[in-house]
Amino acid sequence: MSSLPKNFGSAIDLSALRNPPVATEASGVGITQANLMQDVLPASHAQVVILICWSPRSPQSQAVMSALGQLHAQDSAKPEGAGWLLGNVNVDVEPEVAQALQVQTLPLALAIIQEQVVPLFETVPTAPQLRLVIDKVLSLAAERGVGTVTPDGAPVVEEQLEPEEVRALEALDQGDYVAARAAYRDWLNRAPANSLAQLGLAQVELLLRISGFDISAVIASANEEPTNLVLARQAADCEVAEGKFEEAFTRLISAIKISSGEDRIGIREHLVGLFSLVDPADPILIKARQQLASALF
Repeated sequence: MSSLPKNFGSAIDLSALRNPPVATEASGVGITQANLMQDVLPASHAQVVILICWSPRSPQSQAVMSALGQLHAQDSAKPEGAGWLLGNVNVDVEPEVAQALQVQTLPLALAIIQEQVVPLFETVPTAPQLRLVIDKVLSLAAERGVGTVTPDGAPVVEEQLEPEEVRALEALDQGDYVAARAAYRDWLNRAPANSLAQLGLAQVELLLRISGFDISAVIASANEEPTNLVLARQAADCEVAEGKFEEAFTRLISAIKISSGEDRIGIREHLVGLFSLVDPADPILIKARQQLASALF
């Protein structure tokens, strides 16, 4: 972890961003020099703050910001709330903040815990990877007492991580999806109804399926060959990994309509597996379940 510098220096050189600006809707609270010091840092003693550093000149950073926004919205809809705060730093508008956060490349995601800055990633992760990163940060913060009190002051009972979950998270931290899958399977063998283990296994299996894929190329190929059922499944996986759930579900439902026999059963099972990666209350999932029922019957 590192602390913010006491003074804000000159603007960071982001001259590598030579693309023209593109209008986008920012997710989370816009971070300025003033509210970073007055509001955000103090808030980090009670809740984890996740910051996404972005620029209108960087489509990749905008994609990560949008994915984080969707994730935060999903968590905020839970009865207990999100449990974390989301902020965005437009490095073109707030160069002093970018300098203070030592932003060198985009996208850059950071966590702030008790006023300490923790770099998270400088890549474009998939939606399941983002979920795993956020969950791990919240777990680590809880060990330090951050996020263990609700806004009304009532203590939150933190669950102890299961040994298999610890193994899985350690494996994921090393990028070892095979070991993570084995850990989640061990957890499910011991506790078959555990929803966290089920979700973790589904996320890791998705990451294994798309490992090594050129996501854009796979989706483009599937669009060019709409009757290719193998490509349809691969493209749907890639779309879910990018958080494009509606596109993925629509693609597989269309594939079900033109398939039969074992192929149809396989696609249906694949689709149901992807359903498990989405909040059951999400309108997109509810609609897709209805469309699946219509396609089957």
